[in-house]
Amino acid sequence: MTFAKLLSVALFSGMLAAGPGMAQDRTVKIAVEGAYAPWNFTGAGGKLEGFEIDLANDLCDRMKVTCEIVAQDWDGMIPALNAKKFDAIMDAMTITDERRKAIDFSDRYADSPNGFLVASASPLAKMPGTGQSYNLSSQPAEAEKAIDAIKPLLKGKTLGVQVSTIQSAFADKYLKDSVDIREYKTVEQHDLDLASGRLDAVFAGATQIMGTLEKPDFKTGYALVGPSLTGGVLGGGIGVGLRKDDTELKTKFNEAIHSAIQDGTAKTLSMKWFKVDVTPQG
Repeated sequence: MTFAKLLSVALFSGMLAAGPGMAQDRTVKIAVEGAYAPWNFTGAGGKLEGFEIDLANDLCDRMKVTCEIVAQDWDGMIPALNAKKFDAIMDAMTITDERRKAIDFSDRYADSPNGFLVASASPLAKMPGTGQSYNLSSQPAEAEKAIDAIKPLLKGKTLGVQVSTIQSAFADKYLKDSVDIREYKTVEQHDLDLASGRLDAVFAGATQIMGTLEKPDFKTGYALVGPSLTGGVLGGGIGVGLRKDDTELKTKFNEAIHSAIQDGTAKTLSMKWFKVDVTPQG
């Protein structure tokens, strides 16, 4: 048998031994906004940092693929994913029925409630429901009662939300008759307008608000208030956004996510970046 034939047989045998599956030398390109601290943000020297950066690298190690993390504007993420500019989204993207019409999701890797950021000196700092948690899916009556209780206080005020988010969908559904809603491209922009007095409140993910409260300009004089809200229009947890036809990559992400949760890695990273455990419970 010639050398060429021997080489061909060896390569074919190796392929059979490896069996079906995603190539281990594959590069998986993951998009983040790079402006949603502490989930992901652009640090010193333009380096991407945060919970999802650390978690993405860990998941890629578990999947035995090369991980390339790129920054992408939030409002163009889903179209860019479907245009194959990258393979996955890890940007605190909440799983919703509306988004499932366009893309698929992995299993949850995090859960995060939502609340209001206000100036401590504002009348809104006395918002009812502070310290209480409600789920719009499992407690619809109680949650809507809590929302109704805050509407009189918000009457005539201005509320900032990030565009194309679950928070903007919530504000439009429940608060548009009570408050002037202003949409922003990034959370940093609405935080700055709150600090400058151009907004009375911000509605955002509680973990993002906690990150804001760690910044020098917000360490004093601001507070997270109001009921802690999840479910319903606010979605069912945070997962990796994927193209609908990329089923193999979805399986790999699910296996890696479950492994990272089970061995405590996801919790360790959560405590590092949020000081609380945001890993899914049940």
